[in-house]
Amino acid sequence: MKKINLFLILSFLVSVMMGQNKSFTLEDLLPGGNNFWNLQPKSMNLTWWGDNCIERTKEQCSVINKKDGKKSVLFTLEEVKQWLGEDQELATACTAISFPYAEKEQFVLRTAQKDFIVDFKEKKVIWSQKNNAQAQNTDWNPVSKNKAFTIGDNLYVTTAEGKEIAVSKDGSNDLVYGKSVHRDEFGISKGTYWSPDGKLLAFYRMDQSMVPDYPQVDINTRIATTFPCKYPMAGEKSHKVSIGVFNPANEQTVWLQTGDATDRYFTNIAWSPDNKKIYVIELNRDQNHAQLVCYNAANGKKEEVLYEEKHPKFVEPQHPIVFLPWDSNKFIYQSQRDGYNHLYLFDLKSPLYDNFKNAADGATYKEYVKVEQLTSGPWVVLDMLGFNEKEKSILIRSNEQNPIQYTLNSVNVSNKKRTLIGTSEGVHQGNLSADGQYIIDTYSSPKVARSINLYATKNGKGINLLTAEDPWKEFNKPEIVGGHIKASDDSTDLYYRMVKPVNFDPNKKYPTIVYVYGGPHAHLVDASRNYMARGWEIYMAQKGYLIFVLDSRGSENRGRQFENVTFRHLGDEEMKDQMCGVAYLKSLPYVDQNRIGVHGWSFGGFMTTNLMLSYPETFKVGVAGGPVIDWNYYEVMYGERYMDTPQANPEGYKGSNLRLKAPNLQGKLQIIIGYNDPVCVPQHSLSFLRACIDAGKQVDYFVYPGGEHNMFGRDQIHLHERISQYFDDFLK
Repeated sequence: MKKINLFLILSFLVSVMMGQNKSFTLEDLLPGGNNFWNLQPKSMNLTWWGDNCIERTKEQCSVINKKDGKKSVLFTLEEVKQWLGEDQELATACTAISFPYAEKEQFVLRTAQKDFIVDFKEKKVIWSQKNNAQAQNTDWNPVSKNKAFTIGDNLYVTTAEGKEIAVSKDGSNDLVYGKSVHRDEFGISKGTYWSPDGKLLAFYRMDQSMVPDYPQVDINTRIATTFPCKYPMAGEKSHKVSIGVFNPANEQTVWLQTGDATDRYFTNIAWSPDNKKIYVIELNRDQNHAQLVCYNAANGKKEEVLYEEKHPKFVEPQHPIVFLPWDSNKFIYQSQRDGYNHLYLFDLKSPLYDNFKNAADGATYKEYVKVEQLTSGPWVVLDMLGFNEKEKSILIRSNEQNPIQYTLNSVNVSNKKRTLIGTSEGVHQGNLSADGQYIIDTYSSPKVARSINLYATKNGKGINLLTAEDPWKEFNKPEIVGGHIKASDDSTDLYYRMVKPVNFDPNKKYPTIVYVYGGPHAHLVDASRNYMARGWEIYMAQKGYLIFVLDSRGSENRGRQFENVTFRHLGDEEMKDQMCGVAYLKSLPYVDQNRIGVHGWSFGGFMTTNLMLSYPETFKVGVAGGPVIDWNYYEVMYGERYMDTPQANPEGYKGSNLRLKAPNLQGKLQIIIGYNDPVCVPQHSLSFLRACIDAGKQVDYFVYPGGEHNMFGRDQIHLHERISQYFDDFLK
């Protein structure tokens, strides 16, 4: 009897110990998994009502005291339902509520069926409007309560009074209204722009009738059918864009007189504070000459060019101008003209017509009005968050402290003094109050899972609202370390992340996987939680792999020269830097030099395939997702920015054409794509299969029917099971 009890006790202790060292599954680590959200650091759903910090939960909205963090309930979901009356079933959670009216005790609740403005002091609905069930790309203005939306390829406006107006009627696959243009490049993410008073609507019209259709296949019909995907490939004809200004009051549209739109890009639309002018940053097709142009919104006439910028490689505007709230004659323009993205103050009152200047790396620019640089240095302004009007300062997010640390700062417009807000460690995000006097600072670091703080922007003083515990504390986690090595130029620091195998033993040798991206507008390593490690890396470390991730030159947030060193020969410098990373790995006694694999998606898929073919003696196994194979097949805007046209740069395109390298394949390579990928169209990978067949090389291939460029939901679990199994089969 005693032996049985002892056995039970020992079994219980073992189970307890094992419970403290749980193993991860993909269901725990990936967003499509059924346990993923339960294992994320605790957070708060915070927003602003003027300068009142509001916490939104499903059941209630509460005001947070900015001095001590104490909460007081503003209203509950049950009260909201009562106020909505017969529409109460539409109120499902207070997290859907917003507070756009700083001086009024009102909130907005927007649902798929109906929108409401509720006065929570008077406890009643003061405005409501039904939504068109077919509406997409909805853009609602809280000032006028006018709403823009698209149905199919046409644009519509519904006024505050409920009148629905067709802005266009001839929309089609060839002629598209009110949607994002230029393939979502240049910071463009939508196609409609209300004036500050919400009475006029600027919108894009895209004529793509001259762009060939790429035939995508729909396998869900009884007999498979094709559907067109307009895809302007590098060196081929591109679409033409116009900008209209629609007035709901008279139902008339005025078109900006931009001239011939052939081979031109119209980006970063902005309104003047008085609703009378529209500002557009215009680019030539070579993307090496940008102009800031002012148009009259009433008649569409071009009034003046305010600024021009040229660069021998490319100019890439990403941000519309923003006027100072205390001076309607001054605005902020963001530019990399000194080599790093910084803020410049333009003064419309002080013209300096044709003031010509040069930059060190061959850039030139002309200032037609007075311009003053507000921030400077070998670091990047990542975001402009807004203004503190009382202090006349600008709130920014930057990596001034360190290339992989993103902090919040206040910049005084008068003396340019910068004041750090919050801690300098980790990666910070800021959410500014309506008047800019307070900011919600959310950050994480390799040691902090999540911290949420509330600060006064004047002096940086504030309180902590939440410091989350590590949600993985009961799991058997791998060691994750960060560091840096030199690039192939022997001078530039490159930052890496290494995820060591669980139960790491430095006396063992481990199979190693290099996870890679390397392209523009992305980074894989920063000083956030776990150095930004992906869930799949944790899973593979648990399976006994070492994972190494390096941000090569060509990636984002390190300045213009760091990025455009890859110009006209994508892949070359990036691979050299990745091989510096491999050299570092080979110097480590616990890395098995005979078992090195590589994996990446999109540009990372291009890099994975390129590394497998260019360094076949190094990489034993690769998994390339959604890869670019031949830049001739990629889109105009992105492809030509970094490669020029195939006609102008035939050698560059030839050098990065992976079909020509197919005979070099030695290791095991699997390519995975979405069958209906509209970004890296299937022609890339299919043409590579043909090249491998012709070269007598074997390559594995898998497609996700109906999938596009990235996999979501449960497909993510299936995808990463497949990727993991491939490395298990051929690398482990």
